[in-house]
Amino acid sequence: MASNIGMMDSAYFVGRNEILTWINNRLQLNLSRIEEAASGAVQCQMIDMTYPGVVPMHKVNFDAKTEYDMIQNYKVLQEVFNKLKIEKHIEVNRLVKGRPLDNLEFLQWLKRYCDSVNGGIMNENYNPVERRLKGGKERNSKGSVKSSKSLQANNLHNSSSGDTAGINKNSVSKEGKTGSAAASGDVQALSKEERDFYFAKLRDIEILCQTPDVENLPMAVAIKKILYATDAKESSPEEAEEYINQHADSGETEQG
Repeated sequence: MASNIGMMDSAYFVGRNEILTWINNRLQLNLSRIEEAASGAVQCQMIDMTYPGVVPMHKVNFDAKTEYDMIQNYKVLQEVFNKLKIEKHIEVNRLVKGRPLDNLEFLQWLKRYCDSVNGGIMNENYNPVERRLKGGKERNSKGSVKSSKSLQANNLHNSSSGDTAGINKNSVSKEGKTGSAAASGDVQALSKEERDFYFAKLRDIEILCQTPDVENLPMAVAIKKILYATDAKESSPEEAEEYINQHADSGETEQG
């Protein structure tokens, strides 16, 4: 299977027009630029078409405009890659910037991979429009905030529960500007930038911990315990440390 494809492979000499035609014909879309696929939704559905039903399309947002929403789509894609044992690292931070060359390269790889699975033959039994509509209805019915074990859901939960407001309030009070609406807006904007920055870092850690080679190692499991904690309880690091110690003790016992 073409999981790992060298940079000199013919796949990377496929032009953007051919890639766009491939996407539009397969998924019945009307993309005119490579950057329009930067949200990750197209890639998710291409894999869903190649492996019908494997992608939870209700989690895929075709209307994603912000980097945050795009990252959610790539999280779904990475989870499916892990499930299918597709060894491909997704450069999420570069793709969500909408850079044409980065997105073209990833789509070239994706076309090569899909063609290696289905021989380049379109799945006539797959209705891409119906699949998108069904997924969209399920996503809307379930709401945008879910109590699932995911970094994105936890981030939304913390924001909606007032944690961000608390941080902003404390920051303003330290500066002695609690009575200034303008200052409050500035702090909120700064907090969002910081939140996005640190969230991207946490996302990189999450992707690393999900790779097949390390996902079952005690340290990776402990890190995911912290990332996937359902609230901001202080015991998460302690639980993770206890997990590592337990495995360290069991390892010493086995060696003894």
